[in-house]
Amino acid sequence: MSGNPQGDPAVATGSDDAAAPRTENVSVGVILGFPPDVADELQRWRASFGDPLADVVPAHITLVTTTPTQDWEATREHVREVARRQRPFMVTIAGTGTFRPVSPVVFINVEDGFTDCVDLHERLQQGPLQRELPFAYHPHVTIAHDVAPESLDEAETVLKNYRATFPVVSMGLYEHDADGIWQLREELDFGTETDNDAGSGLADAAADTAAEASGTTATSH
Repeated sequence: MSGNPQGDPAVATGSDDAAAPRTENVSVGVILGFPPDVADELQRWRASFGDPLADVVPAHITLVTTTPTQDWEATREHVREVARRQRPFMVTIAGTGTFRPVSPVVFINVEDGFTDCVDLHERLQQGPLQRELPFAYHPHVTIAHDVAPESLDEAETVLKNYRATFPVVSMGLYEHDADGIWQLREELDFGTETDNDAGSGLADAAADTAAEASGTTATSH
């Protein structure tokens, strides 16, 4: 998870809200996940570049990177409220970029949906999650991090023509646990109270939008 040019910690894919923190001194993050086919393809590419985090960090766009909060309940309600006010939108990721020499990271650019991501980030990074960031927020998809320079070069070259388009209908609220693992606490559908309220309807609507835009596509040639 790296909203700025830094590394991706391990991410647990399961949700365990019953074990979610209720006290102070919690670090959280918020991400946009990808459809399984796109996520699986990008995971295979990341592994091919020798990135040791390929098996533990699913493809994603970070909206809020590691941010401490003193009030879990206020934070959760804040993120829920942002989700309630957000409509599903389309994302296109295409081409490669890098944070070198500041950080040894190669990423895939966010084209369509860039402004939506920035807007979400700005609304999320308020209230209980407000803080000064060391870098300006730049939506991206990490594809290689902290590997040999030649592997970074390969990643930047091989995926320069990669493109995928898909709908985004929800965002995940994660807790950074004591073992350094990101645990999913809630997957919040856009425009709804919780992930169980009208989620399928929103997904269907976004899927219809995707079909009109030539569907979910991925190319890397």
